[in-house]
Amino acid sequence: MDSALSRDGRGGKLARKGKNRYKTVAASMNFFSELRRRNVYKVAVAYAVVGWLVVQIATQTFPFFAVPNWAVRMVILLVVIGFPIALVIAWAFELTPEGLKRTESAAAGPRTASRSRTWIYVVLAGAALSIGLFFVGRYTARTTSEGGGRPSGPSLPEKSIAVLPFASLSEDKANAYFADGIQDEILTRLSKIAELKVISRTSTQQYQSKPGNVGEIAKQLGVAHLLEGSVQKSGDSVRVNVQLIKAEGDSHLWAETYDRKLTDIFAVESEVAQRIADSLAAKLTGREKAAINYVGTRIPEAYDAYLRGIALRNSQSREEQAQLIKYCRQAVALDPNFAAAWADLAFAEGLKYAQGDQTDAQRALVKEAAENALRLDPEHGDGHAAMGMYLYYCLRDYDGALVELEKAREQAPNQPLAIQAIGLVKRRQGKLEESVALLLQSSQLDPLNQDIWMNLAWSYRGMRRFADAHTVLDRAHAIAPNDKVIVGRKAVTCIAQGDLATAGRLLEPLGLRLKDEGYDILVQLFVFQRKFDEVIAKITADLARETSVPPLLTAYVHEGLGAIHVAAGRKEQGEPFLLQAEAELLTLRQQGNTSAEVSATLLEIHALLGRRAEVERDIPEIIAALAKDRWRAPNADEDAARAYSILGDRERALPILERLLVQPYAYSLTPALLRLDPVWDPIRDDPRFQKLAAAEQK
Repeated sequence: MDSALSRDGRGGKLARKGKNRYKTVAASMNFFSELRRRNVYKVAVAYAVVGWLVVQIATQTFPFFAVPNWAVRMVILLVVIGFPIALVIAWAFELTPEGLKRTESAAAGPRTASRSRTWIYVVLAGAALSIGLFFVGRYTARTTSEGGGRPSGPSLPEKSIAVLPFASLSEDKANAYFADGIQDEILTRLSKIAELKVISRTSTQQYQSKPGNVGEIAKQLGVAHLLEGSVQKSGDSVRVNVQLIKAEGDSHLWAETYDRKLTDIFAVESEVAQRIADSLAAKLTGREKAAINYVGTRIPEAYDAYLRGIALRNSQSREEQAQLIKYCRQAVALDPNFAAAWADLAFAEGLKYAQGDQTDAQRALVKEAAENALRLDPEHGDGHAAMGMYLYYCLRDYDGALVELEKAREQAPNQPLAIQAIGLVKRRQGKLEESVALLLQSSQLDPLNQDIWMNLAWSYRGMRRFADAHTVLDRAHAIAPNDKVIVGRKAVTCIAQGDLATAGRLLEPLGLRLKDEGYDILVQLFVFQRKFDEVIAKITADLARETSVPPLLTAYVHEGLGAIHVAAGRKEQGEPFLLQAEAELLTLRQQGNTSAEVSATLLEIHALLGRRAEVERDIPEIIAALAKDRWRAPNADEDAARAYSILGDRERALPILERLLVQPYAYSLTPALLRLDPVWDPIRDDPRFQKLAAAEQK
């Protein structure tokens, strides 16, 4: 019996265990069914989708609005925390036709929850997250306001510096050049350090040596630190005082005084550059360390002559540019191994070549200086930059120039001149968008250099982006309000748009003289207004008043007078001027001036004189000469079209004009210029020309 009872007991236990298992499974099934009934699954899926979208939006857009990273992290945390809360709410409440009720109440009624109402849960979940983001944004905005009182914006890079002009404390005021030179030399060393942003002296020279508004200057230049200094030179002794200032709070990080002999001044410049790099936590490569410790010359007299020259480096005056050349030649005469002096000599002689002295002899001077600079110092940027400018200015070897300038940029990454030059070479290659980007990049290191802004404006003018051109020219004019060239560029842009009235108002106050850059724009304005007799009288009187007019300018004036007489219908009166100009230009060509400008002027003279055979000979030569220069090559085509128009050959002129009107290039043709310029009068009655001239300017 005991055995039977024992068996019956085990069987009962087994039966009870089976029943319990059934109840557990049933309960589990009921639980999952309840989750489904209460729409917990739907809320979970909807919340996950909305939460993912919110996180993506936060991570992608918050940085753009300068919202701190902790705010992004808080959004993610809120999404995570909200997930279980949303599930609990979905379990406890149910949406019914009568409104939101507790689930127990809802269970008493008919279970007719509509699947079509799932979207409401998505909306509720999204609304909850949106409210959370709203308060996060409000808190962030309040924190930003309390922290700085300024709207959020891009912060100044910490590893950035501008070296303000050094004050000259020397009793001899003639020693002021020495302070400028020391400032420039420190900048040159800093420009070799890739981790730093260093503002060019062209921009910093517009400020005082010890300004009061340090924070505002730093903001204008886009830097976090400023270096102030003073130099006192007496005989062969030099005292240099420098102090590094953090612009935010106008706090002085350190100050130092160096008393040295002139022969040891390189060491001072190197020590200052090294200490700045250490203070701004800029790590130097081995090459950068060698660059900032480089000694250019051991001969004090050579270095003194060099400093006198580079103090004039940023001058726009032709006379001071000639002085720079003189001092650099003195420096290399005293020390033929002075690479930096050779490099500056190459730049100055190259600029002289580009400004019109395009003779074989001048080109040889540029070549000699560039080759010496590169041979003596191939490691520190200046030599490659000098060779690049020689290839660019003199040989028009744009591919070769680009190679050299890129090497210069690599060795001196903070040198805006190299970046600007690369941009200009890219423009010659027809890569206008790249050119514009590089010019803007160089402006970050030299924001107050009007030459950069003028080149950028001229790119916009050639691209027919007139609004951009005017904006940038206005910026350049704000930097240099007395620069007549900037105003002239603005006037010529107005003329290209057909706005002669504004161009006249801009030019009238300038009082331009015959030798001033921009005088030709004033003449063009008179011609386009058909004031032929008035402009002839003005040119004649201005020429009589001038002394020592360069031969090239004299030839251009004579050609202009002849062309204006022809435009006025007086070809016989214009012919003597044209013949005189032809003789003068041919003489200059025999002397070595083979510039495209001379060739284009001779082409127009031959057309005005009716020499068809010479026009046909000249055009291929001019086009071939500018073939590598995609920025100016279309100018040769325009010169050809002008010559064909003068000859009345509309079948040759019109296809060229049609093509030019859609091409970006230097001095690009516009419909307004077609309407205004008398040179197109011989073909003006052609319906095809009239259609081109009537086109709207894009």
